[in-house]
Amino acid sequence: MINIIGVRFRKAGKIYFFDPAGYEIAQGDNVIVETARGVEYGYVVIGPRDIEEDKVIQPLKPVIRTATPEDDEIETKNKEKEKEAYAICLEKIQKHGLEMKLIDSEYTFDNNKVLFYFTADGRIDFRELVKDLAAVFKTRIELRQIGVRDETKIVGGIGICGRPLCCHTHLSEFAPVSIKMAKEQNLSLNPTKISGVCGRLMCCLKNEEEAYEELNSKLPNVGDYVTTHDGLKGEVQSVSVLKQMVKVVVCLENDEKEVRDYKVDQLNFKPKKRKEKLTIDEELRALELLEQKESRSHLDTE
Repeated sequence: MINIIGVRFRKAGKIYFFDPAGYEIAQGDNVIVETARGVEYGYVVIGPRDIEEDKVIQPLKPVIRTATPEDDEIETKNKEKEKEAYAICLEKIQKHGLEMKLIDSEYTFDNNKVLFYFTADGRIDFRELVKDLAAVFKTRIELRQIGVRDETKIVGGIGICGRPLCCHTHLSEFAPVSIKMAKEQNLSLNPTKISGVCGRLMCCLKNEEEAYEELNSKLPNVGDYVTTHDGLKGEVQSVSVLKQMVKVVVCLENDEKEVRDYKVDQLNFKPKKRKEKLTIDEELRALELLEQKESRSHLDTE
């Protein structure tokens, strides 16, 4: 067994693990640690705990120290300097006429490097920009191009659920999300309904996928023929996945038909076969159709 703590950094949602190195550290404390980017100031989100050594990616770096009041002051000053750095970089981008959108700036704790995060449609030649910035800040400059999901993760916002975005609050990594998940959950394929603030498919589709797969496996398909617990036969008109209810058009005496609601355990039907995953070609085709539908909807509103 090995003792570890989980640390999160201000500009990174991912949790990194470190050896507490004998320090008395509790969840909520701030610590100084060494990472691939240099010395950094981190927030302890997982207090000390013992786990099996083979479950930890080695080598596990030790904590340098718990954060002192002087360290806290440096971190506060870095936050202020980042605002100034952002404004300067924005001015330089406009001066060079570069087609890039500046998202955020970040100082490493030891001030050894300034990072600027941006989005752009293609590759950007920012060599002259880097020279200008290096002349101003007198330190190493790194410009990092990110995607729209990363942009939303940094900026944050409110989702359609009314809560802060998951990617900004607790998601450490982005999980792959597919059109199949929206279909499995009987959602409209209207892009405005299933897209998040970033314009990509909502991450919560992935969160709920496993539950919907389990619930859907217990239900018949629309159009299937079933036998009810009271001896009637009929065709499935619709299903309610979460309620596990099925509307069935049953045949009565004298060939009369009537729509009745049944719980799924009141029906006899052939169980579903487990759905196979879409091939890459099918997935790309589904995305292409979705994009075509989105472009048509934009034209309709113009």
